[in-house]
Order: sequence, then structure tokens, then C-alpha cells
Amino acid sequence: MQPITHLGIDHALCGVPGQLSPGRATASLMTTSKMAADDRGLVHGGFVFGLADHAAMLAVNDPNVVLGSASTRFLAPVRVGEVVTASAQVTEEKGRKRVVRVQAQVGERVVLSGELVCFVLDQHVLDGAAAPPGRSEPRTAG
Repeated sequence: MQPITHLGIDHALCGVPGQLSPGRATASLMTTSKMAADDRGLVHGGFVFGLADHAAMLAVNDPNVVLGSASTRFLAPVRVGEVVTASAQVTEEKGRKRVVRVQAQVGERVVLSGELVCFVLDQHVLDGAAAPPGRSEPRTAG
């Protein structure tokens, strides 16, 4: 099975796709010094989250999938030079909504765990698609 979503993503920043099957995916990220948050080599959590998000998008594997919300916990630090692998599994599918369970690990050590809620839109989000169900339109001042 080949990915059909997020084809333009930079794999050096968000991970290289790994195993892919219906409703499941993995992706791996080699962390670099450009991802460091400090001089001790702590990797900024945004890169780990980005990897988990990428794995979730691959598990849904639709060209029009978008992230609606996320509930994640960072469980352990990641150091520059470590390889982080994220796994994702769709646990619920209702209409356009997909709930995806994610976990990121360095070896056997779990570093992130959570649940992402994704939506499969009728068209690309930048083509004027309505906000996903349950999300309100942005308000303007005036």
C-alpha cells in the first residue's frame, strides 16, 4: 500500500513513512541538532508531535485528511541523534471523523502517547471546504 496523503511533506522534519496498511501506519524520524531546544541536546516536542501527526495522517491515508484536535502526553525526553518511531491506528470511523491512537517510541521507551481526531473533507481544506464538524468558523472583529 502506498501513501496518498501528505506527499509533499519534508521527511527530514516529520518522518519517513514505514509500514502502511488500512487504518494503520508507522513513520520514523532521525533527530538532528537542528531540532534541539537547548545546548544539552533536548529535542523540541513539536518535532515528536509532528511525527505522530504524520503517522496519523498516513493511517487515515486520504488526500483531504486534516487534523481537528489532539490529546497527547509527552512521557519521556528525546535526545538529538535518537530515532523516534511513531505508530498510528484508526480506532473509530464515523462519517468524516477518524479517531487515531498514536504512540511514539525510541527503542522500547515510549516518549509520546495520545489520540488525534482527524476529518476527511470532500475537497482540499484550502479549496474553501467548510470547517470540520464541531468546529466553528473563525470570527472577525467588527
